[in-house]
Amino acid sequence: MIRKDASGTPVPILLEYNVRFGDPECQTLMARLTSDPLPILLAAAKGRLDENVALEWRNETALCVVMAARGYPGDFVKGTSIGGLNNAAAPDVTIFHAATARDPDGTWRATGGRVLGITAVAPSPAEAQRAAYLVVDQLDWPEGFCRRDIGWRAVKQTSHS
Repeated sequence: MIRKDASGTPVPILLEYNVRFGDPECQTLMARLTSDPLPILLAAAKGRLDENVALEWRNETALCVVMAARGYPGDFVKGTSIGGLNNAAAPDVTIFHAATARDPDGTWRATGGRVLGITAVAPSPAEAQRAAYLVVDQLDWPEGFCRRDIGWRAVKQTSHS
């Protein structure tokens, strides 16, 4: 949505800003942040972001693939077992748990709709995409799914550069 100010200059209007730590958008940012987040959060809480708050970032691409329970965002089954989660790994890939629980026997279970955020950091969009889906494919969760087109625009754009 674009509005115009008094001089007729277009001014963008913010409709939504996702910054909850559980959001995939935030997970990709946190994966790239090399600064200690605690001083930044404290400065923000105290209204002092203008006082020597330094942000340092990895100069790489971060990409997050969300694993969801089949049926999400509609009706979905809770309590399904997620196999392979203890051993799923790749360099610079983090698995964020959004809706999981661990049974006493070590079995991981899905407890909600958006269940896991598989977040990869790599030098290029294609490498980040490949790393994230490598970990996704290590999971044994027939009742789970993910989109297989995450990052396609960035991969296409950089492959033509």
